[in-house]
Order: sequence, then structure tokens, then C-alpha cells
Amino acid sequence: MPFINKKNIFFVVLIIAAAQAKAQTKYTAIDALINRSNQLGLFNGNVLIIDQGKEVYRKAIGYTDATRQTLLTDRYRFHIGSIAKEFNATAIMMLKEQGKLAVDDKISKYITGLPAWAQTISIKNLLQYTSGLPELKWKNIQNDAAAMDSLKKIAKLDFEPGTQYTYNNSNTFLQRQIVAKITGMSFTAFVTKKILQPLKMTTALVDPDENTPLMAKSYNNSGVQSPMATSISGWTALTLDDFYKWEQSLEHFRLISPASTGELLTPFAPDRQCGLGGGEMNGNQLAGHTHDGTALNYQALLTANAKIGRTVILMTNNKQNVLYDINGAIQNILDGKPYVQPKKQVITALQDKLDNATGTGLLTDYQQLKIKYPDDYNFDTETALNTVGYALLNKKNYEAAIAIFEYNTTLFPKSGNVFDSLAEAYETKGDKAKALINYKRSVELDPSNDSAKEKIATLGR
Repeated sequence: MPFINKKNIFFVVLIIAAAQAKAQTKYTAIDALINRSNQLGLFNGNVLIIDQGKEVYRKAIGYTDATRQTLLTDRYRFHIGSIAKEFNATAIMMLKEQGKLAVDDKISKYITGLPAWAQTISIKNLLQYTSGLPELKWKNIQNDAAAMDSLKKIAKLDFEPGTQYTYNNSNTFLQRQIVAKITGMSFTAFVTKKILQPLKMTTALVDPDENTPLMAKSYNNSGVQSPMATSISGWTALTLDDFYKWEQSLEHFRLISPASTGELLTPFAPDRQCGLGGGEMNGNQLAGHTHDGTALNYQALLTANAKIGRTVILMTNNKQNVLYDINGAIQNILDGKPYVQPKKQVITALQDKLDNATGTGLLTDYQQLKIKYPDDYNFDTETALNTVGYALLNKKNYEAAIAIFEYNTTLFPKSGNVFDSLAEAYETKGDKAKALINYKRSVELDPSNDSAKEKIATLGR
């Protein structure tokens, strides 16, 4: 019988016990974070956390719809907003690898009947949101045919393709139309047959409706449920498990090559999105991937660090704009660092006023909110008002956006980022002189801001 060193066995047992205790401590902290976020009205949804390649946390918390009668389970599907655009981007690259298109092809090669500008926009422009296409009035559009009719009525692009960035669904819609034209099947059929089925994403589906079983329905803070109808087709809804399968398919290149994946992670400029949102390649490895999405009152966030086998997935059907804060706290817990309990975001209190907002009115509302609820909302970071500013910028309410960003620079005068945001608002409005002043101030405060340096070089010509 071989000699057994009992002392060594004892130390091994101690090491295992310590590791288990540490893991349990992290689980307890994450669970407390999620429960507390739910109690504060900040999170109603599903969570999956993988760390070092192993599942360490899974939870469904809250309700399936506005009636608040049925509890969520991890079998429920959620809309994932803009993250669903990864499916059309991947489809484009699948067809590229099959030799059926080139990303430099002009969209007129595949879509006929559009104005002359279709001969100037490439597929790459669509993937990088640099087409110059204006955002359509989606509230007045009921289906794909109506979206195409609206595009045909566009006489002029907002800018020359490839020279600027504007994130909108006009680019998404045309990507899906190109896939359908080349393959001879609807985009929905392509995703189902060529992506979901091969990856065994058995619960995922495209364009769920009101009668789809196990579909979480989104609702606002007033308890009003959003209709499931969307302006254009092609939106994939996922469960936690299928969401993780999707991320793993990207990390292991099950549908497209590392080179194609890298193309979908190469933005027009720093801090801009591309086909897969944001991320980075390390050689032939997908080192990191982050993408968030919002649709109706759904929100979703995926962050993945393939180097350490970590993926965090958050999906909610009651938008509160705090998923990044919750994710940040989770990441700190996993890393053994201090963390902060998320608070309500200022934009949730101002959301209903943005369509007809003035800068003065919003700042008055902000001040009143700060006096009345000093501990409930996140007033402590520059993100609070920056998020409001960008929401206004997306609505092309330039004056109100500039007022918000200007005020934010008085709150955070040492932040290069807030001056960068203000500069972007001035540039978007067309005031190059003030944009240049604020980009320069941003670089003074943050010399690492290469994007602002590029803007200074361009605007200073």
C-alpha cells in the first residue's frame, strides 16, 4: 500500500474549503446586490454569470409582464434591442465568406429602386453606421414595405458616406434586406435556419408576438405594457442559455472566421459601435466583447472577457438604465473589489419629457429631483446628465443637448469626457468653432483622448 501523507491531504482540503468559501461569499454578495436592486425598483429580469468558464450565478427575479401576477423564470425570452443587430452583421459576413458579396459592394447592387445615393453607400458603411442615411420616423412605420417606401423618398443623405457616424436603424434595415435578396429567403428564415438551428439555440426565435409563450412583456414605471409590434422585422429574442450559446459561438468562431469577427469589431472611430457592438481581438482570439441594447421597455447587456472565461448577461423587461451600474458592481465582486449599490438613473425621471424638452426646463426638473430625492438617484457621476444629453442629441434636439452638456461641465470641470460630449454636440449642430474649443479642452484634461485629437486635426483645417 503506497504511503499517504496525511499532512498534504489536510492542506489540500483546506485549500478547497477556502476556495469554496470564497466562491460562496461572492455568490452571496451578488445575490444581495440583485435582490436589493429589485427591491429598489432598479431591476426586474434575468441574470447569468459565468466566471472561469463555470456558471457561478443565475437568477430570474420579478414579473413577466405589467400585471405583476406571474413570476419570471430562466425559461423566459426577452427582446435584446440592438444586440439583435449582431445577427444581421454576422449574416453579412457569412455571405461574404461564401463569396456572395463583398463589404465594399454598393447597396445598389442588391437593392433596386432606391435613389442615386444607393450607388454611393457600401455594405461596410451600413455595418459601421457611416452611410449618411437619416433616421426614419419609425413611429409612423408599420412594416418593412413602409420602411422601404420611406427610404425611396429620401432625396439627400445627411453626409457623404464614410465621413461621419450616425447610429440608426436605417442601416440595420438595409443589411437585413440585402441578406434576404442574396439568399432568396426572408431574413427571419435565414437566421432561423442558418444560425439558430445550427447553434442549437432551441428557444430563441425571431419577431415574437403577443401570443408567443414564455415571452417576457415589457412595461414602464406606470405599469403600462408596451405592444410587441416593431417597425421592421428581424429582431431575435433570447433566453439566458441561448444568449450564452450565441456569445460562445462568437468566441469559438462557429459561424464566421476570426478575420470576419475582427471586421465586425472595427469601428469607424474610437468609442463608436460596429456590427458586434464593441470589443477587441487579440490575434485570432476574441479577447473582449460588450454590447447593450434597448427596445420598447426592454434592456439587455452582455459583457464578456474570454481571457478569463467570464460572461455577464443581464436582461430586463422594465427599463431603468442601470444595467452598466449593476454589471460594474458584479465585476468588482468577482474581482474581490469594493462595489457600490446602483441607484436610479436621472434619465428615468426625465424620460417622458425629452420629446418636447428645453434645456432650461430639464435643468429645473433636475434640480427639483436633486432636492426631493437626494439619496435615490445617481447624482454623483458625470454619466447622470451625459445620458440625458445624448438622448436629446439622438432626438436632434441640439439646443437642449448643449444646455445639458454645458451644465455638466460645471459639475465636473476636470473631466475630459464631459467636454468631449459637449464638443460632439456642437459639431453635430454644425458649430465647428465651439466644437474645436471644447475638443481642445477635453485633450488638455485627458491627453489620452486620441479621438478628440483627430477631431481637432480635422476641424482645425
